[in-house]
Amino acid sequence: MTDTPFLSPAEVSQALGVSTSTIKRWVDQGVLPAHKTPGGHRKLLRADVLRLVREGTFPCLDLAMLALPEKLDEVASGTLAEHLFDGLQRGDITSIRGVIHGAYATGLPMEVLGDEVIAPAMARLGHSWEEGRIDVMHEHRGTLLCAGVLHELRPALEANAESDRPVAVGGNPEGDHSCLASLLVQLMLLDAGWDAINLGPNTPLASFGVAIRETTPRLVWLSACYLPDPKRFLAEYRKLYDQALAARVAMAVGGQALQHAIQGVLPATFHGLSLSELASFCRSLHPRPRPPKRGRPRTDHA
Repeated sequence: MTDTPFLSPAEVSQALGVSTSTIKRWVDQGVLPAHKTPGGHRKLLRADVLRLVREGTFPCLDLAMLALPEKLDEVASGTLAEHLFDGLQRGDITSIRGVIHGAYATGLPMEVLGDEVIAPAMARLGHSWEEGRIDVMHEHRGTLLCAGVLHELRPALEANAESDRPVAVGGNPEGDHSCLASLLVQLMLLDAGWDAINLGPNTPLASFGVAIRETTPRLVWLSACYLPDPKRFLAEYRKLYDQALAARVAMAVGGQALQHAIQGVLPATFHGLSLSELASFCRSLHPRPRPPKRGRPRTDHA
């Protein structure tokens, strides 16, 4: 299996245990979006195939054909974190993709994937660098590979998006260059039925205010792993909070930098220490009106 996020119809048919003509018909019906190569060949995003796996029942399913470990649902989160750490340390994108995409395909909620698999693996990678067992190059490479594989899931998470879904905007404040926490929040929100706009790392708080005016969100999230000037942050944040309050926008804050002294004086609608806590809060704001579609798509023999 190559590192490309695309698969051929033949590869997908073998993985799902259906005929190639069935795959082509699903493409024609819009069940599986297809992308054409310059040579006119159809290619399918692995993330879209994962969505189909997550929603359907395939008695001849072979996840190994998608470079995913079989029976991943029987593997404990701690073991998955170990496998992910190993892949991150070696820079093995196939292994990283196998853990993350495989966990998604077998139904692990995005918040659990973040809290119990990705966060421990990334923390261990950071500790390895701090203790001199790996170079910072390895830590940076692992972070970027993890982020890239997570980005591949976005098409699947947005596939059944509702037209009237609420908007959420978030990111990391100025001086904080971390990216994974807010990316995971964005993907969790997409999975929960929100239109989630991630402003990314190192974003001035004034820009969050611009986003409130221009996107009229229902929720703003702020993840802070590092604050170069906590006093300045607090002064600017209070202005942002007042703006959000006036616009009736919920403010959700979290991250290591906000877990100690600042949290006690930081006004917010929600303070959280985990992605799972934030997920529960967001679902209380916006319960999905209907469950995700389930059941195997119609095949040639249906």
